Amino acid sequence: MKNIVPWLLITVLVYATSCKEKTSERFDLLTSHAWTSDSLLADGVDASGQGELLEKFKGDIEFNVDGSGTFGQYTGTWMFVDNQTNLVIESPELAAALTTHIVELTNKSLKVTFVYPTLEGSKNIRMTFKPK
Repeated sequence: MKNIVPWLLITVLVYATSCKEKTSERFDLLTSHAWTSDSLLADGVDASGQGELLEKFKGDIEFNVDGSGTFGQYTGTWMFVDNQTNLVIESPELAAALTTHIVELTNKSLKVTFVYPTLEGSKNIRMTFKPK
């Protein structure tokens, strides 16, 4: 019986490490560091200034491995959808979830686009971030 205990322990440890969930390259790129806003455009015009549409996205964003995150002044959750080509950001402070299309995701750049409805009509949004 004494010989079984060490083998059982080794078996459990090997099984636990082999079952570790693998992450995708995109997941690793997104969560590996904080990002800081580079440009926040609405219909091609800077919308990051005081009182502007994207003012609250200005600053740092962080995608945590557990699906939580901070996005400028917003706190919420994020997830990949559509085979990791789109990114959904949800926050109680946002009127609705934002589904953004990932234009570029590298270790040096994150670029997303989406259409945002406003009272005046839809705005084409492009947000770019660089590593912090």
